[in-house]
This record gives sequence, C-alpha cells and structure tokens, in this order.
Amino acid sequence: MDFDAVILAGGKSSRLGGVPKAQLRYDGATLLERAVAAVCGAGRVVVVGPDPGTLPDGTLTAREDPPFAGPAAAIAAGLAALEAQGGEGQEEVSPSTKHAPWVLVLACDMPLAAAAVPVLLRVLAGHEEAEGAMSVSADGRKQPLLGIYRVSALQREVQAAAEQGGLANAAVFRLLARLDLLAVPVPAGSTDDVDTWDDAAALGVDGDLP
Repeated sequence: MDFDAVILAGGKSSRLGGVPKAQLRYDGATLLERAVAAVCGAGRVVVVGPDPGTLPDGTLTAREDPPFAGPAAAIAAGLAALEAQGGEGQEEVSPSTKHAPWVLVLACDMPLAAAAVPVLLRVLAGHEEAEGAMSVSADGRKQPLLGIYRVSALQREVQAAAEQGGLANAAVFRLLARLDLLAVPVPAGSTDDVDTWDDAAALGVDGDLP
C-alpha cells in the first residue's frame, strides 16, 4: 500500500513543563526518532513542529499556522507540505511517491506506535473502499493521531474547515467526523502516549534530553 506520513511534533508540552516531547528518550532513541522509524514504509515523511534538528535525508518539515495551533492544524500543514513537495530540486523523488493515496498520521509521543502501523495497513488493505483506519486501544479508546487516512478525503475536510473558520485549536475528531473510518484494535500499549511525567515514568521514557 502506497502511503506518505505526517508526524506531529509541535505541541506545547504544557503538562511536561514545556520540555519538548519529541526529544524525550525511549530505549536509546528520541521519541521523534522512534516515530520516524515507525513510518519507515512511507514514501515521503513530513515532520510538523519546531526545528526538529537532524532528520533522515529527504524528510520534509513544516509548521502549523499559527504555531501551537493544535494537531488538526498540524495535519493540514503536513498535507500542504506533501502537496507542495516535488517541485524544483525534487526530481529524484519517484512518481510513485509523489501522490500516494494514503497518509499515515502519527503523533510523536507514542513510543510503541510501530507495533500498530502494520496492523492498520493490513486491515486497510482489505477494505480500500473505506476512507481510512483509526487505532483503537486495548481499553476501547480511539486514537486519531495513530491512523491512516485517504488523502483526498482528508483534503476535502481540511478545505471545508478552512471555509468555516479554519483549524486553529480545532478538535481532530471534528476534522475526521465525516470520514468513513475503520476502527482497528491495535496491540496493547501501542497507543500509550506521554502527556505527563507520570506517563513518561510508566512507559520508561527518559526525561533527560540528549
């Protein structure tokens, strides 16, 4: 299945005292590095957030407008970056990766997300009439920031939101509300995220920045 990826790495980390989640460490790697590894099958990858530092060659970057406007705005910024990419200086990008029909959306604060990605891809491959697949945790909670969505459907909803006041501080569930999505149970722990220092401790995430 051809897909691109948008990694969200631009939150304020308010409940972590402003410490950037992307630079926290788990099992020897930053959470951003783990997120990039989790989407390794993507044709193109865009990281949305502040300057992330060193990234693999070819990784795109973007910033939500305005900064810290929330994940819905960040998704829109990531889609725009993917749409814009492929112009001058990008001839080496193959045609098959320029316009992938699917986009994997992943927040960088889920250190075990890699276990969920192949499950989402496998389920969606058998239901390509759907407009995407969203992770569901072992306790039944939907996680829209670990999901794969049809690009055309997501662009449609982004455009509709722009015509109704924009996506700044909008709820992601509202952005996705009209999409025909599969709810996919994923491995236990793969949607666990780091919102607080208690979360970090429970997951074994290291608060000492590299």
